[in-house]
Amino acid sequence: MMSFTSILLMFIFIIIPFVISKTFNLGLEKDTIVAAVRSFIQLLIVGYILQFIFDQNSPLFIILMVVLIIGAATQNARKKGLAIPGITWKLLLAFVSVELLTQGILLSLKIVPATPQYIIPITGMIVGNSMILSILFLNRFISEIKQNEDVVELILSLGGTPKQAIHKQLITSIQSSVIPTLEQQKTIGLVQLPGMMSGQIIAGSDPLEAVLFQILVVFLILTSALMTSVILGFLSYPTIFNQKKQLLESRFE
Repeated sequence: MMSFTSILLMFIFIIIPFVISKTFNLGLEKDTIVAAVRSFIQLLIVGYILQFIFDQNSPLFIILMVVLIIGAATQNARKKGLAIPGITWKLLLAFVSVELLTQGILLSLKIVPATPQYIIPITGMIVGNSMILSILFLNRFISEIKQNEDVVELILSLGGTPKQAIHKQLITSIQSSVIPTLEQQKTIGLVQLPGMMSGQIIAGSDPLEAVLFQILVVFLILTSALMTSVILGFLSYPTIFNQKKQLLESRFE
């Protein structure tokens, strides 16, 4: 267990980015402090909650925790997509769909036990990755629309459908949002040593078992990444046009 001195020394890694931001006028000092404080408090609280849930081993508490994870991810990601009508329910549907498919396969095929020790951490990894992917997608999609507004309107004026007018921007946004996940997985084990796998080995688990479980997570993240971007993309593009098939320009100003 870490000593009190070790815990205090951890804050060096908050001071360093704070000083760098201050030195180069990056304007990230406030965000750095807020992120540090929030992560510390949230992880501390969640740690006790998870301990309680693991001890109870109740399906009700598992469901409540999954709902909390999905709700928090939706609330955080929606801030990046306010230009898209109904973005909250679109994000919610994407996250729920990914969760139901992945956990449904894992539990129905008995790949992992139906216990909170497996369900909740896997949900956190899946939904957390989906949240990041959705933010990347929304940022790129909105940017693509703003930059190519004239092209979209030209295609519409020539008789093209909204799907035809926005197709290139949509596909580019999906591809761009998934690239970081793909590139990360190409070098996993070479550049990046996954914390979960390393943690299991340090804790005394069989290395092969730890590796196989990490591979499972890698495949889950890849599936969730593609599913999130595609679902969110095809839910989003129809709602940025009005009933007359015109682009809602005012939302992207």
